[in-house]
Amino acid sequence: MEDRPQLVLDIAGVLVNNISSVFWKELVVVSGVTLQVIKEQFNEIKRDLWTGNLMEEQLWVWLVHHYPGINTDRAREILIKTLEPLPSVQYLEQWSRIADIHLLSNHCREWLEPILTVFKRHTKSITISNQVGLCKPDIQIYEWVVSHFEFNERVLYVDDQEKNLKPAISLGWETLLADDNNHWIKDIEPKLIQKR
Repeated sequence: MEDRPQLVLDIAGVLVNNISSVFWKELVVVSGVTLQVIKEQFNEIKRDLWTGNLMEEQLWVWLVHHYPGINTDRAREILIKTLEPLPSVQYLEQWSRIADIHLLSNHCREWLEPILTVFKRHTKSITISNQVGLCKPDIQIYEWVVSHFEFNERVLYVDDQEKNLKPAISLGWETLLADDNNHWIKDIEPKLIQKR
């Protein structure tokens, strides 16, 4: 069997948009607190959320505690509905013909679940941080993904955050930074074919 390249893709910022500004604006309107303050406070608990130390339902308890006017059902609905596919999703089938695709994301599986069905048929593995208790840029989560590889010689990793590329580089993976305009998409196939 041919040694197929392994294509590892981040989800948020690469396949779906990051948490939408619509969600953050809803929190600002309801709480009366500035966006900067809300994001700073969210950043304080984000690692716990991404690693599963703070369960998804506990996030809503935390939000209500900090911002009592929030309707958690509405906020959750907005958050999930605004996680929309990016243009790269339409290439998954095509890329899967030349590479084994693995997804690696710092996220809550509960929020991604509705969209994961679109990805499953084209991927070999899906690793979501709150399910494995690790999050990027911890090298252990990258090693977790490696355990799903059938081949390990040629790996291309795409992420929208430069800090998350460094552990991949240390593992010998080639990396590609996803830009906001999705220009990175045109570089995938040449890199995978070049790696053959």
